[in-house]
Amino acid sequence: MYSVEIGTQHVELPVVSLGEQLALALLITVDMGVKFMSRAGEELADVLGPYDVDIVATVATMGIPLCVEVTRHLGLDQYVILHKTPKIHLADAVSEPVRSITTDADQRLLFDRARIKDVAGKRVAIVDDVISTGASTGAALRLLRSIGAEIVAIGTLVTEASLWRSALGDDAQMVRSLGSIPVFRPDGAGGLVEDWVG
Repeated sequence: MYSVEIGTQHVELPVVSLGEQLALALLITVDMGVKFMSRAGEELADVLGPYDVDIVATVATMGIPLCVEVTRHLGLDQYVILHKTPKIHLADAVSEPVRSITTDADQRLLFDRARIKDVAGKRVAIVDDVISTGASTGAALRLLRSIGAEIVAIGTLVTEASLWRSALGDDAQMVRSLGSIPVFRPDGAGGLVEDWVG
């Protein structure tokens, strides 16, 4: 288990192996409970409030509980989801390729064309549970900008290591996080050591 502060909340995250050379502290938002997500959403909304956000966007699936709470605490009603799983209403979706650290396959972010009007010309905050390699966030930035969104902030519960900084380039300065976690590498003696670079 790995102990971390996420805003004002303390959590213990299970450390799971992704292979012989890499392990991650796993934050599963759908398992965190309503009280945790409500407080985290309120705290992240407080951080994002000064950016005068019109609408919040997230990447499915683990970002959805956070997106709902941030939207609620910003006093907004609508949010948008970038999907990774094809659904009937996404047959003609705007898409962007993406590969996540926790998914062993190339995927596509899909955005419902019927929702373009909700983000085009609007001040958009992207929120997600974890920013790790920056791949999902980068794909979300490209997709939303391609349909006319003005990205004003990127919010997350935690950043993981620091690979995301180089992946996002200048956009990394928009990231606002409630906490940070490392990745883990073998220590050569059967244990793990924290790796803050990635």
